[in-house]
Amino acid sequence: MPIDISDSRPGDQPHGRPDGQAGDAPQGDHAGSGPVRVFFDAILHPHRSLGRNGYRTLMAVVILLNLVVAGIFIANGAWPVVPFCGLDVLALWLAFRVSYRSARQYERVRLTETSLTVQRVHWKAPERRWSFHPYWLRITHNERADHDSRGPAGQVTLSSHGQSVGVGSFLSPAERSSFARALDDALRSWRRPPCPPAPAE
Repeated sequence: MPIDISDSRPGDQPHGRPDGQAGDAPQGDHAGSGPVRVFFDAILHPHRSLGRNGYRTLMAVVILLNLVVAGIFIANGAWPVVPFCGLDVLALWLAFRVSYRSARQYERVRLTETSLTVQRVHWKAPERRWSFHPYWLRITHNERADHDSRGPAGQVTLSSHGQSVGVGSFLSPAERSSFARALDDALRSWRRPPCPPAPAE
């Protein structure tokens, strides 16, 4: 699934690290000896329309068709053409290899009673982290207009005190909308009394 979300309600136990897909908890989440309540924890993945099983099935069908075509060429004495029958298999394999390598990318958004952190992992770049205090956090959801094909893709922007970060740009508009609503609900829950006091300016 492109979005894996977990959240804590009053009285719930804090959630642990989900399936080893994200790194250690951000600094400050475990300040002190007691556990920290987690209000929201989501891991965003790029959408992949074809899973591993579908990929194996597709490759098996393509290879089988190429073997059939190669057999026809051999039977008609056109054996020099046979090596070229595998080029489409190679091209398809390379395309899926690049696609599945990019699937290692993900973004994790985690809201605790002390901070909201964003962790971005990309297969071609170093991991990055951002941290915001939930009290001042603003959530903005923007989508590109249908008629503006040249504009930037939609995203959910988290901002506070001049710092901002966009998340979910690789999600579909419906997925971004669902994620923004879930995060906004979690932030409203965080702000309900007795919420932590506002930090000093």
